[in-house]
Amino acid sequence: MGLVGTIPPEIGNLSFLVSLNMSGNSFHGPIPPSIFNLSSLQVLGLRNNSLSSSLPNDMCGHGSHKLKRLRISYNNLYGDIPLSLGKCSQLEYLSLYGNNFSGQVPRQIGNLTFLEELYLGANSLSGNIPEEIGRLINLESLSVSDNMLRGHLPASIFSMPSLKYADFAYNELSGPLSTQIGNMTALHRIGLEFNNFSGNIPKEIGLLPNLERLSMSGNYFSGSLPKEIGNLTKMYGIFLHSNTLSGDVPKEIFDLKNLRIVNLANNQLHGSLPREIGNTTLQSLWLQVNHLSGPIPSTIGYLSELVILVLYSNKFNGEVPSSTCNLRSIQVLHLSNNNLVGEIPDCLGNLSKSLLILHLNANQLNGPIRSTFTDACNLQSLNLNGNKLEGSLPQSLVNCKGLRGVDIGANEIRGTFPSWMETLPQLRILVLRSNKYNGSMLLPSKTSEHPFPKLQVLDISRNGFMGPLPDRYFKNFHGMVDAKENQTFDEAEYYFRGFIDLTFTLKGLDQTLERLLTTFTTIDLSSNRFSGSIPASVGNLNSLRYLNLSFNSLVRHIPTTLGNMTLLESLDLSTNNLSGEIPGQLAGLTFLAKLNLSSNNLVGQIPQSRQFLTFENNSYMGNPGLCGLPLTIKCGQPSPPILLQDQDYDESDFVNGFGWQAVALGYGCGFIVGVSLGYLILRCGRPNWLVELFFGVGYKV
Repeated sequence: MGLVGTIPPEIGNLSFLVSLNMSGNSFHGPIPPSIFNLSSLQVLGLRNNSLSSSLPNDMCGHGSHKLKRLRISYNNLYGDIPLSLGKCSQLEYLSLYGNNFSGQVPRQIGNLTFLEELYLGANSLSGNIPEEIGRLINLESLSVSDNMLRGHLPASIFSMPSLKYADFAYNELSGPLSTQIGNMTALHRIGLEFNNFSGNIPKEIGLLPNLERLSMSGNYFSGSLPKEIGNLTKMYGIFLHSNTLSGDVPKEIFDLKNLRIVNLANNQLHGSLPREIGNTTLQSLWLQVNHLSGPIPSTIGYLSELVILVLYSNKFNGEVPSSTCNLRSIQVLHLSNNNLVGEIPDCLGNLSKSLLILHLNANQLNGPIRSTFTDACNLQSLNLNGNKLEGSLPQSLVNCKGLRGVDIGANEIRGTFPSWMETLPQLRILVLRSNKYNGSMLLPSKTSEHPFPKLQVLDISRNGFMGPLPDRYFKNFHGMVDAKENQTFDEAEYYFRGFIDLTFTLKGLDQTLERLLTTFTTIDLSSNRFSGSIPASVGNLNSLRYLNLSFNSLVRHIPTTLGNMTLLESLDLSTNNLSGEIPGQLAGLTFLAKLNLSSNNLVGQIPQSRQFLTFENNSYMGNPGLCGLPLTIKCGQPSPPILLQDQDYDESDFVNGFGWQAVALGYGCGFIVGVSLGYLILRCGRPNWLVELFFGVGYKV
């Protein structure tokens, strides 16, 4: 157990001290200024405490002229960095990393010409990086990352002959990168990520013979990738994602024998993936969200050490190369949202011992899923959504005991509900929507006593399921009961959540869920042929956020137990045959933002709560027996008559529009006139014009 309390000021009386290390304790309060008066002190370590104060303005003004190593990182120190720090002229190591220092980096740091390591990162420093920092001719490591520094990199930095590690990441630095970077021949690693740098990546970067790691992601770099990067024979990792780079991926990059990681994702790269990729010993390749096209080269199968292959959201075409079956170390195979065709290679199931993530969704793959998943399967996520797959889901997936997500929606998969998946202990997501499943979900044999114990997402909408709703499942969905915000997860769970890519109909809109929140829960059984009543057990799912049972043939009353679902945000029971009144208990659902009860046989008054008054008329339309706000029908009054359309009117409607006297007079007058005209015509054939009009020219009586 570490020491606690404050550092006694009397420690400054120990004038003989050469080294003082009090790191990794629980000291709090200020640093006694007397410590910096110890004239013999060469090493001071106060790392990883809870010290909170500013540094004394004269910290090196009186003593400490022999101080060589000062390490007070990871505390709660605040205020400006004292200008007097520049008087610690013998310093070789200085770390103020991980505090709350603010203000500017003092120009006086340029006086510390013996300094070899300087760590000022993870503070709140602002302003420009001073030009004087270039005076530190012995400096090998520099970190000012994770601050609020702005402006250009000072030109003097590019003339520091000993600098090996430079980290400027997570600031607000801007401007183009100087071509003088080619002068930093000692540089091993440079971090410029997540700033506001712009312009082209200078080709002079290819002049850095010792460069091992190039990190420039999260900026506004544009133009093409310089092929001169292929000269960096010691290069281990290239991180240029989230820029606006264009052009081809230079094949010269894949001639680097030490290259292990390439991340060029989220750019505007186009062209094909060079076949030379097979020449490397890559372990991780990230090229997603670009405009790359053409087939995935078969040489990808030569990468025997490849662990992560992420190519989604490009324009790759052709088939999934069968050579991917040679990737015996592969853990992530993410090829979704491309134009891939053909069948899924059968052999992918043989990789399931290493494979954790298999995402081939949003392509044009067809045929059956023939892969057989072995007993040693470690698969966590299978996403085949949005293809043209047919047949059935392979039951060998039951061997994948760590399976957390299955999404085969929007295909042509047939069969009955895969109840054999009940036994998967970690399953969080099951999406079967928009397929050709049918039959009942109430099977005579129970596969598991506690089915789907951790399920959070069930979407089987737009299929042909029939019969009663699965009451047994509602009683066992423990993942939708008392879900906790702050759960602890193992490494595998975090890995799974990092690659989730789901599309749901939430609150009436199709939405993509890229990250599965701990408490995200949904059940969508809509657009099937379910019948019978809604089980009261649904109300036990008190952590459910979205419930959609619309477009079925459900009958009887809405269960009052739905009022127990206090976290419910969306409830859709529309287009069924539900009857009775809307339970008043639903008025207590204060998180409810979307409600649709339309097209049923509901009656009575709509609950008059503040929550229900936020819903519009279309939430209740198609229920003639409902009354009360927001509808215009007041309770206790008869419903308005139903008006007929114009084409339904007949002559009785016309007659009813006049009084009987007017009708009788019209008929009487017509009768007299008609008889008189008939007598004249028949008696004398006069007048001639009238006779000819009715009987034709030349008619004789």
